[in-house]
Amino acid sequence: MFKKLAKIKYLPNNFEVIQDGDHVICAISGKKISLENLTYWNVEKQEAYFSYIEAANKRENN
Repeated sequence: MFKKLAKIKYLPNNFEVIQDGDHVICAISGKKISLENLTYWNVEKQEAYFSYIEAANKRENN
């Protein structure tokens, strides 16, 4: 299913694909996230999160 890791620049309301691929890796869980399902990220840290749970955990632990 997942073939190539994408390089992404996370922006406030969107993201820009820097290097083609079909997925990114969650900074918390290490799960693969398809670009079609990428919804949660942190612009300042330039990190992707698999779901709101990982995003909330990251926010609480910082």
